[in-house]
Amino acid sequence: MLSKEALDTLFTTARTHNAWLDKPVTDAQLQEIYDLMKWGSTSANCSPARIVFVRSDAEKQKFLACVSQGNFEKTKTAPVTAIIGMDMEFFEKLPQLFPHADARSWFAGNQAAIDATAFRNSSLQGAYFMLAARAVGLDCGPMSGFDADKLNAAFFADSSVKVNFICNLGYGDAQQLFPRSPRLSFDEACKIV
Repeated sequence: MLSKEALDTLFTTARTHNAWLDKPVTDAQLQEIYDLMKWGSTSANCSPARIVFVRSDAEKQKFLACVSQGNFEKTKTAPVTAIIGMDMEFFEKLPQLFPHADARSWFAGNQAAIDATAFRNSSLQGAYFMLAARAVGLDCGPMSGFDADKLNAAFFADSSVKVNFICNLGYGDAQQLFPRSPRLSFDEACKIV
């Protein structure tokens, strides 16, 4: 079992941050996040998540034109924003990722299965991504609140990737956190049958 400190880092004391310290995130940290999150389970090992790390001023300006006003300032000041995308042609990689079965044939030509699988599994991978970021010492600020069409045109044009959600990364400013919101109790959210 993980230590209480590790569980706190990943879950109990981890927070969604909206304000950031002026401290850079390194390429090595971004690589480490991916190298951890890629091991998380997906159905048939389909691994549809594709990530664009937005850091440069020029790319950040392009990105900021796609976010809602409520997300503008917190994204502008974040050292890095990750666009968690989903490859809608993920099944083309299945001969490599799931070689013991003809898993590609389960999806080719079946748009409903492609859409559901890409969204579900890239969402799972996005959660693994946030846990990996916390594990390497960074804070996260996951968000919706963007124009998907604009973002897809700006960052995924001429590709099979579409945005799922976005996540700011960096060292959160704990002084700017508001009180933690409540969560549902086990009895409110769960049933054992």
